[in-house]
Amino acid sequence: MRIFALSDIHVDHDDNAKWLRGLSAADYRRDLLILAGDITHRQPLLAWCLNEFARRFAQVLFVPGNHDLWVMGEAPGKTSLQKFDEVVATAADCGVSMRPYLGNGTLIAPLLGWYDYSFGEPGEDLLQRWSDFYACRWPPGFDPANVAAHFAAMNLSQAPAGVDRVMTFSHFLPRLDLVPRYVPAQHRILDPVLGSTRLDAQLRRLGSVAHVYGHSHINRKVRIDGVEYFNNAFGYPHEETITAKQLVCIGTL
Repeated sequence: MRIFALSDIHVDHDDNAKWLRGLSAADYRRDLLILAGDITHRQPLLAWCLNEFARRFAQVLFVPGNHDLWVMGEAPGKTSLQKFDEVVATAADCGVSMRPYLGNGTLIAPLLGWYDYSFGEPGEDLLQRWSDFYACRWPPGFDPANVAAHFAAMNLSQAPAGVDRVMTFSHFLPRLDLVPRYVPAQHRILDPVLGSTRLDAQLRRLGSVAHVYGHSHINRKVRIDGVEYFNNAFGYPHEETITAKQLVCIGTL
């Protein structure tokens, strides 16, 4: 069983959905896909996308991204926590797992999360422009740190006995130095909303040797302090230079 990774497919864009429709229905029937978030905020489209992957792969593992929890155009009182519950139900209906997976001695564990400003405090420009601040709706008293802590509490705290290898995946970045040095300074205003150091602490507590993440739309493979980090974001249609727009095999079971 091969392990493939993909994130940020954003099937709201017709070109991205077209790529998925054209993906082979035969080549991956014995393989596993790690899908690291940001599919769409529209539930019917989310269900379509998850079903398309589920019928192509033997196993699909999924963790939602920030876009998946947007509540734009939905009931005024609906929160993004309620939207998360809907996403969980939709994934289950499609035969897609959001739970740890154990196969051939390898544990692959999803790490839910959010950004908590451990990568830096947001400036006024970011507070005005970042879509999550308008498209997500949280219960009273929930700031990003509360959201990050809420999701982190759902994650596996230790690997069960008998596991030979641990791999993990999240939508958000587990460490800021995963952002390449070549990223222009004007784009670094996004640092505070990229992820959380809590995620790296959790994956290392689990003993992970490989971690898949998304969110930044910058494809990377880099080894840091004994962990191999992978980002294979599909990205927006115009992002041709920083995304590969293809599945990437990161190992086998």
